[in-house]
Amino acid sequence: MSDTPASRFPVPAPHQLAPELRERYAAVEERSGFLPNVFAALAWRPAEAAAFFALHDALMDKETPGLSKADRELVVVATSAANDCLYCVVAHGAIARIRARDPHIADQVAVDWRKAPLPPRMHAVLDVAVRLAVEPAAVTAADLDRLRGHGLTEDDVWDVGAIVSLFALSNRLAHWAAIPPNEEFYLMGRLPRS
Repeated sequence: MSDTPASRFPVPAPHQLAPELRERYAAVEERSGFLPNVFAALAWRPAEAAAFFALHDALMDKETPGLSKADRELVVVATSAANDCLYCVVAHGAIARIRARDPHIADQVAVDWRKAPLPPRMHAVLDVAVRLAVEPAAVTAADLDRLRGHGLTEDDVWDVGAIVSLFALSNRLAHWAAIPPNEEFYLMGRLPRS
């Protein structure tokens, strides 16, 4: 395990967490076998942590006609790579590999999503998502129409923008607090479970 601190800011001990966070964090740690560093880093601001995770869950833990859970994770990977956010690329790359059942796709998307073996629908999604992440004023109504033309519903189109926006916040907080990726994330989803 790394000796790198989880944040430049205070990290409360588990017994110091607000009860609602303590319960959620214990469940995450039990399910994954470790507590992601972003959870530890946000814990010192309990109201903000709760709000962040509520919005995260509302956007990321659902399947819709135009966006699978894996697709949503690939949006995070591509936009986080464009924002140079190592934490989110590594952590959400692991989740994307698992949800896509593809040990290579997250790396391909992080390095150059344009060449990743994705369907035209996802290339269109990532094109618009990355533009919103790095050049938001350049996104036009035609971009949203293009997504609709690829079969995304109105809710799906909104979700693309909301996911990019939430993770722009996450990327910047990860930089601000110098949150390192957990070592466990690097290997997740790369080999079949034994």
